[in-house]
Amino acid sequence: MTGFDPAAAAAALLAGRRARATLAPLPAAIAPRDPAEGAAAQRALAGLLGEDKPAGFKIGATAKRMQAYLGLSGPAGGFMPAPGLHASGATLRFADFLSPGVECEIAVRLARDLPPGPCTAAQAGAAVGEMFAAIEVVENRYPALDAFGTPSLIADQVFHAAAVLGAARNAGWTGAWQALDIPRLGGRITVDGAERGQGVAADLLGHPLNSLAWLAGSEVAAAFGGLRAGQVVLLGSVTPPIWLDAPGTVVVSFPPLPEVRVTFA
Repeated sequence: MTGFDPAAAAAALLAGRRARATLAPLPAAIAPRDPAEGAAAQRALAGLLGEDKPAGFKIGATAKRMQAYLGLSGPAGGFMPAPGLHASGATLRFADFLSPGVECEIAVRLARDLPPGPCTAAQAGAAVGEMFAAIEVVENRYPALDAFGTPSLIADQVFHAAAVLGAARNAGWTGAWQALDIPRLGGRITVDGAERGQGVAADLLGHPLNSLAWLAGSEVAAAFGGLRAGQVVLLGSVTPPIWLDAPGTVVVSFPPLPEVRVTFA
């Protein structure tokens, strides 16, 4: 087996994105062949985007129905560039995204570093400073996911396009996130006021902090040298992606966490 060049795969993915077209499967000569090579190509893509120290990470397919939807056997992680992170209430241009969708997410901001390697949920939770609701904006960049392949999907940040982050507290809530019954938090996503999906936080590997622990031990975390204080991590969607046909307003809520909203114009 010949050596793998992550830079070649990253350059091809970036060129495909800039062409604003769906991504064809990478040529066999440059495509990553396993998740570790996919993570190496993702790290090279981050370098091309000037994101050697990314603002955060997303985790896809932490819920069983998301794994079934995507045809994956387990979770997959991707870095999130700083320019793609927005505060709740943001207005984004619908035309800036290719076949956009939205997801109903729980997210955290790290207060401590998490080194790469095996991690327990308790260790992951000790590194968390804040927990909040979030919306991930994804793009359906793949005409045939089976042909594109899981390693290349990892290299391409697992559908990621942007994220909208909720506040950690609201005026009516004075408690700490650690006091919440986190697995029982119910998530709901609406588009222009119409409910499009519901789920519970326990869908995310049994507990959202299991997702964070998984990420810390993943090939992606290893490729980036671990997770850093200040980074945001999207822990997974409790609903399948809601694909948008037109501009509109999306709201995600996980009471008592403050709701998060974004408008596509």
